[in-house]
Amino acid sequence: MNLYFAPLEGIGGYIYRNAQADYFEKADKYYSPFLAPNQNRSISPKEYKDIAPEHNEDIMLVPQIMANNAEIFLKAAQELEQLGYKEINLNLGCPSRTVVTKYRGAGFLAKPDALEQFLEEVYSKLNIRLSLKTRLGMEDEEEFEHLLDIYNKFPVSELIIHPRVQTDYYKNTPRMESFLNALEKSKNPVVYNGDIFNKEKYQQVMKQMDVSGVMLGRGVLANPALFGEIRGTEKLSKERLWEFHERLLADYTQEMSGERNVLFKMKELWFYLAWSFTNTEKYEKKIRKAQHLSDYRLVVKQLFFEQELR
Repeated sequence: MNLYFAPLEGIGGYIYRNAQADYFEKADKYYSPFLAPNQNRSISPKEYKDIAPEHNEDIMLVPQIMANNAEIFLKAAQELEQLGYKEINLNLGCPSRTVVTKYRGAGFLAKPDALEQFLEEVYSKLNIRLSLKTRLGMEDEEEFEHLLDIYNKFPVSELIIHPRVQTDYYKNTPRMESFLNALEKSKNPVVYNGDIFNKEKYQQVMKQMDVSGVMLGRGVLANPALFGEIRGTEKLSKERLWEFHERLLADYTQEMSGERNVLFKMKELWFYLAWSFTNTEKYEKKIRKAQHLSDYRLVVKQLFFEQELR
C-alpha cells in the first residue's frame, strides 16, 4: 500500500519532511504545501525554498499548486517540470474561507463548468503527471456525483479524496458511504485521505476498501513513526522522538531569524505532538506560555522525563 504525507500548510515544509524521513520510515510520496502562483510570478522565493530539489534530495516530493486560471497554472507547472518534477498536484480541497471566496481550493468545486474547462486545457497541454486532491463538494456530498463525472473525463494520475465537504472543514466524521461510492465509479486510481491517526484506524478503514494509496497528515504530525507503524516495521520511542525534536529545533533555529519565530514553529508542532504523550495538559499550557527557548526547552525536557507515550 502506498502511504503519502499530506500537504500541510505551516508545519509541513521541507525542514519537517527531511527530519521525519531521516529519523523514521519515509512516506512513498510527500506533498508540498500549496504554491499560489499569480500573474506576476509562478513561484515566490519562499515557495521555491520549500520545493527546491536540493532541499528534497532524499524524498519523493510532489509539489501542489492552488490555482483556478489554466494559463497561470501551466506556467507554474512548466517551471516545476524544468526543476525535474515528473508529477504535480492540484489543490481542490482547502476549506479556508479566504481561499474559497476566491474560488480556489475547495471553492473551485462551486464552479464545475469552469473547473471542467480548466482541466481540459491543463491536461491537453501538460507534459507531466497531474493528480487531484479534492473534497466531495461545497455543502452537500451529492455534489460529488457531477464532480466525479468531470474527473472521469481526464487522465488523473491519482484522485485523492478527502470525504468531507468544504463546510465541514475538519469537523464531523468522513463521509465514508460517499467515498466508497466514488471509489466504485472512479475511472482513475483513488487515494483515501482523512482522520487516520493510528494503525488501528488504518486497518479499520482498509477493511472497507481497495485503494491506490492512503494519505496521512495530522496523524503523522502527532506520531512521526506512523508510516512505519502501519507497515509493521517501526514503533515510536521516546528516545527517537527526542532526537527528532532536537533535529527540528536545531534546523528551525538555523533557518529562521529570532527565537520568537522558532518558538512559534515549535508550539505549532506540539499542538499535534502532545497527542502521543499521556497527561500533557499542564505541559501544553507552559509550552504555549513560553517566551524564550530556554523556558520552552525546560518544559519539553520535563514532559519527556515525566510522561510516557500512549
